[in-house]
Amino acid sequence: MRLATKLLLCTAAFVAVEACSRAAKAPAAEELVSRPEPGLVGTTDVIATSEGKVRVVPVMHGTLRLEMEETVVWIDPWSQASLEGPKADVILITDIHPDHYDPDGIDRVRKPSSRIVAPPVVAERIPGSIALQNGETRDMGAFRVTAVPMYNLVRGPEPGKLFHEKGRGNGYVLEVGETRIYVSGDTECTEEMKALDDIDVAFVSMNLPYTMPPAEAAECIRAFSPRIVYPYHYRGSNLEELTEALADREDIEVRIRDWY
Repeated sequence: MRLATKLLLCTAAFVAVEACSRAAKAPAAEELVSRPEPGLVGTTDVIATSEGKVRVVPVMHGTLRLEMEETVVWIDPWSQASLEGPKADVILITDIHPDHYDPDGIDRVRKPSSRIVAPPVVAERIPGSIALQNGETRDMGAFRVTAVPMYNLVRGPEPGKLFHEKGRGNGYVLEVGETRIYVSGDTECTEEMKALDDIDVAFVSMNLPYTMPPAEAAECIRAFSPRIVYPYHYRGSNLEELTEALADREDIEVRIRDWY
């Protein structure tokens, strides 16, 4: 075989191998959209953002994990849950109640470099943590987080007292590129929730007596119109009330996952 022919064949083979390699590395089209996939607990979902994929992992009750490209976020790690999985780069705590602020749960998911963001009432108990008050925003590198009010309007342990007073705890809006993810924390249907803008994914609590029933949660969800809503922190609730109340809203996808 002549030298020129050998060179031509080698070049063609190299180009073919490179093309196959690039094809293998390129994400399939279905991987760029939100989709369910098997997970340790219930079903996990992949949400596409302008900064890469975010994997949503329901864990238990008010505990969930968000896995970004290089950043793992645990929210309200509770020691009664299975806290297996990657350690936290960031831990978000919503409230002082033990199913949200649980020192043992935090210790099980944290690593030396973990950063903890919490409302001041919790941050003062965790040395080195970041205290975030309602309305404040912090750039965490892979995402920006804004603390939003979460509180009761009427429900409490006795007349004149509320389970969650305004200003004590935080819900959070996480901005991953252009995608906005809302985690409500323990709250009723407040004006601040109704006024949320451009929420793509929302985790909304709904259980009595501490937060609100599903029908009331639906009122708020209709107001701020998230593209996807996950009911969470819903122990004992009838979620059919939520799906029925939102049945006419084709623009809102309700995703019921197994948190228990």
